[in-house]
Amino acid sequence: MLAGIDRVRGSNTCRILCYVMIIGSSSWNVIDPPPHIPVSLIYTNYRRIKEQVTVDYLELRSVVSGVSEQRELDLCGKVREHFVPCYNVSANLLAGFKEGHEFDRHCELSGEAERCLVRPPKEYRIPLSWPTGKDIIWSGNVKISKGQFMSSGTMTKRLMLLEENQIAFHSEDGLIYDGVKDYSHQLAEMIGLGSDTEFPQAGVRTILDINCGFGSFGAHLASLKIMAVCIAAYETTGSQCGVIWDEKDGMFLIEVDRVLKPGGYFVLTSPTSRPQGTQQDDTFIWQKTGDVACYASRKKYAIPLCKEGDDAESYYKPLVSCISGTSSKRWIAIQNRSSGSELSSAELETNGKCCLYMLSGVQPEEFFEDLQFWRYAVKNYWSLLTPLIFSDHPKRPGDEDPLPPFNMIRNVMDMSAKYGGLNTTLLEENKSVWVMNVVPAKTSNLLPLILDRGFTGVMHDWCEPFPTYPRTYDLLHANGLLSHVASESCSLINLFLEMDRILRPEGWVILSDNVGAIEMARTLAAQVRWEARLIDLQNGSDQRLLVCQKPFLKK
Repeated sequence: MLAGIDRVRGSNTCRILCYVMIIGSSSWNVIDPPPHIPVSLIYTNYRRIKEQVTVDYLELRSVVSGVSEQRELDLCGKVREHFVPCYNVSANLLAGFKEGHEFDRHCELSGEAERCLVRPPKEYRIPLSWPTGKDIIWSGNVKISKGQFMSSGTMTKRLMLLEENQIAFHSEDGLIYDGVKDYSHQLAEMIGLGSDTEFPQAGVRTILDINCGFGSFGAHLASLKIMAVCIAAYETTGSQCGVIWDEKDGMFLIEVDRVLKPGGYFVLTSPTSRPQGTQQDDTFIWQKTGDVACYASRKKYAIPLCKEGDDAESYYKPLVSCISGTSSKRWIAIQNRSSGSELSSAELETNGKCCLYMLSGVQPEEFFEDLQFWRYAVKNYWSLLTPLIFSDHPKRPGDEDPLPPFNMIRNVMDMSAKYGGLNTTLLEENKSVWVMNVVPAKTSNLLPLILDRGFTGVMHDWCEPFPTYPRTYDLLHANGLLSHVASESCSLINLFLEMDRILRPEGWVILSDNVGAIEMARTLAAQVRWEARLIDLQNGSDQRLLVCQKPFLKK
């Protein structure tokens, strides 16, 4: 099904001529798709006619503009090594934001930033492969000094050792009684479980780790096959921030209730002063009711319920002082949900009807056909993640060549996740990955379905920067995203710059789209200095893959 073409080199004219010659060549090697997967099932129903018109227009414009637009972009200055757009606390304070709003997302203050490539710090090194990278990170990859390390929380200091060029977290064998493993076991006992290994059986499959420090708890949860998402204020010295939960008339607690599934748990651990002048962490746990009928018996002056439909779309909306979700068809206690990532037909129908822009539920046939496609596609994807495809050697990876190891990549982002099929298949193939599923804004909102499968995910408008640190991901995948972004009249070069910012050096990008969008992507890949290969899908469609690798640039 897959075959390689030339690197992105030379002028537009030369590249287009070479492209036409290769298309017409009978010697071009391709592999047909398996006969049991109909062509119509591959990349269906996501491109509209107006998107194609936009893509064709932009493609022609890029060809007419000539070589001048292909100039490689320069590297940004040192000040932007840890740059997170839209989260500039200093600028927010100068703009008058205060009382916690300075930590909010304010993209309107960013303006038209300089188009440049965010470079890694001088001492940056490629992260160690998982699971070694769970316990050891290079100190040059993060902005933390010995003084900042020593001033961190007591638990953090006990779990970290700062050496000359690395930060080493204690292994489980070295944890003391109140370490992460024992803390996790304590939480399990407090909710009536015998061990933290029973979390998944009790319906606990995804955890939002608020004020997550340096991620030690999330790393432990990974060993239990529980997906954790770290959330905190953006700081260059690590994800440390405190939340005063009773501020703003309890608005933060109301937001916790909104994102918490019925039957889920809110765990609050905070330091408490003792008479002897010492501090000790105290833990409290609340459980959200699984019985929606109990809200009818609330006290007279209790927090009101949100109106039906108020929580249908929650992309960067202001906090609301009402309890949401009580009228949702998705009100199912976590203890009563399907285990694993498979959903029943009834759950698929419920998710489809609750999702914005969808007139009917998700059809089980379409859902499982999509999964079948990804089970085939991932096998091909994995064989492409090797520098061999970027060499000048004509040989392609074959059966005699070893595939990349299961732990070659760890942090994966599916930029247009749809049903989460890529996530499902990577886990089925026992790849050692953590996947962030992104549902593009202004498309069918399938995020509830992804979350109900036990995966992590967010909604995001790709016309804006993504809220994460530079060099977060090892692999970015996007199926049909370029056509969508172009149809929204957003800047594709800004999208590629943002992808480059959140991708680590030597990380990978896999783009799947129509011919016009992929040809544009080749030009943009050259501007951000990625190595790129075009892959043909011999399935009778105009779909193509562009596989790219980001180089390790130093200045």
